[in-house]
Amino acid sequence: MWSWLSPLWSYLTDRSTTSGWTFLTFAQIVAVTLGLLISCAFLIWGDRKLFAGVQMRKGPNVVGPFGLLQSFADLGKFLLKELIIPAGADKVVFLLAPLISVTLALGAWAAIPIAPGWIVANINVGILYLFAVSSMGVYGIIMGGWASNSKYPFMGALRSAAQMISYEVSIGFVIVTVILLAGSMNLDVIVQRQAGGFWNWNILGGAGLKGLLAAPVMITMAVIFFISSLAETNRPPFDLSEAESELVAGYQVEYGSSPYMLFYLAETANIILMSSFTASLFFGGWQLPFPVDFRGWSPTVVSIIGFLVFAAKTLFFFLLNGMVRAVVPRYRYDQLMRLGWKVFLPTSLAAVAIMGAVRVFWLTP
Repeated sequence: MWSWLSPLWSYLTDRSTTSGWTFLTFAQIVAVTLGLLISCAFLIWGDRKLFAGVQMRKGPNVVGPFGLLQSFADLGKFLLKELIIPAGADKVVFLLAPLISVTLALGAWAAIPIAPGWIVANINVGILYLFAVSSMGVYGIIMGGWASNSKYPFMGALRSAAQMISYEVSIGFVIVTVILLAGSMNLDVIVQRQAGGFWNWNILGGAGLKGLLAAPVMITMAVIFFISSLAETNRPPFDLSEAESELVAGYQVEYGSSPYMLFYLAETANIILMSSFTASLFFGGWQLPFPVDFRGWSPTVVSIIGFLVFAAKTLFFFLLNGMVRAVVPRYRYDQLMRLGWKVFLPTSLAAVAIMGAVRVFWLTP
C-alpha cells in the first residue's frame, strides 16, 4: 500500500535533481530555524539563571522543572498581550522594524557550518555574507527608534548606529587576520583547516608548532573579537542604546507584545550567532580538540559528534557572554567610543600587517 513512498523519498532526497535540491535545502532551513528557536528559549533561561546566581537569587524556578518552561510561558504572554502602537508612530515602519531584525538574525545562520556536511549555504564568501547581514541588523533598530516618534527611542537608535558601525570596523580587521591564516573566506574551509588538534586552531596560529609565532597576535584578536561582539549585539556592558538609567529602555521603549518579543529574539539569536562565529573562527568550530580517527565510522555519527562539539563551544561562549553581562558595569558612551576607535581599531590594523608578514615570510608552504 505504501510502496510508492520509497521512490518518492528517493526522488526528493536526490540532490542532483532540482526538486531534490530544493526539498533538502528547505528541510535544512526549517531544521536550523526550529533548532535555533528552541535553543533560544532554553539559552534565555540559562542566561537568566546565570544572572540570578551572580546576584544570589533564584531566577526562573516555577514554570516547569527548575523553571525550564519559563521562556515558553513568556512566549504565550507576549503573543496574547494587546498590540499597542503609539498614536504618532509610523505604523508600517514601526511593525516592519522588528520583522527586519529577526529575519536578518535568523538568516545569518545560513552560512554557519554546524557540523561536517551540515551547512545550509556553503558559499565561498560566507564570511562576507555574515558580515553584510550582521551589518544590516542596525537598520531594524534605527527604523524602530525613528518610527516610535519619541525622543528616547530615537536617541537610542542613533547611539546604536554609531556603536555598531564603530565596532564593525575592528571586527572586520580581526576577520582579515583569520582569512590570512586560512587562505579562504569559506567558513566551512576555515573550520576544516583547523583539524588535527587544538594546536592547529587559529587562536594558536593555525599551523601547529610552526604557527605558535602568531599565537600572541591571534589570542589578542580573539579577545578583541569577543569584546566587539558584545558591542555589536548591544550586550552589557555596551548596551548603551537601551540604557535604562538614561533612555528608559532606549529604542524599545514604545514596543510591547509580539514586536518587543521579536526584537528580543533577534538580539538573542545574534548573541548565539556571534558565539558560534567565535568558535568557528578561532576555536576549530566542530573540530575535536584532539585528533580522532573516524575512518569506518558512520557519516551520520561523525556529524552528530561534530554538532555536539560545536554546540558545546557555542554554549561556552554564550555563558561567558552572560557572565560579562552580570559582572561588568556599564561603560559611559565616550568610553565606549574611545575603546573602539583608539584601542581596538589601531590594534587590529597592526595585527593585519603583522599576520600578513607572518603569512608571507614564515607560514608560506
